[in-house]
Amino acid sequence: MRTAEFWIDRLRLERHPEGGWYRETYRGEGQYDFSGAGPFGSARSYATSIYYLLEHGDRSRLHRIHSDEQWYFHTGSPLEVHSFPEAGEPSSFTLGYDPDAGQVLHSWVPAESWFGASLTKSDDPGTYVLVSCVVAPGFDFHDFTFADREKLLALFPAHAPIIDKLS
Repeated sequence: MRTAEFWIDRLRLERHPEGGWYRETYRGEGQYDFSGAGPFGSARSYATSIYYLLEHGDRSRLHRIHSDEQWYFHTGSPLEVHSFPEAGEPSSFTLGYDPDAGQVLHSWVPAESWFGASLTKSDDPGTYVLVSCVVAPGFDFHDFTFADREKLLALFPAHAPIIDKLS
């Protein structure tokens, strides 16, 4: 049976600032020129892709980026991704193998939404999830911002347990 340590070692993953483990696997050579336009302010690759792994006790802290982010399930336990948009209602999806339980193999988070993720069975030692994330226009750490817990709690008080867990 594969473990988190197996994938961390084989895929040469490193710690990610938001939590979990990652490694960039693709960065498109072409670029969009956003100089002076939109939220980017400079060029961005057409797209980027990473492996991303969360294990028991990890979570993806609430953050946002200026691009849409696609999520693809590979293996492990189900992963719940929560999204808090600039306008509209919060939503979530669960990545996993079981469509009868409402799980999906792929979904996405819209640009400028605050989002984070955690294992649905995070109390079980040995659990992990391996996914890939594709960002277009491509990811740049200049576009990455952690959420302010108090501001999100003020905007979405009914979602306090999720905000507290992911911030």
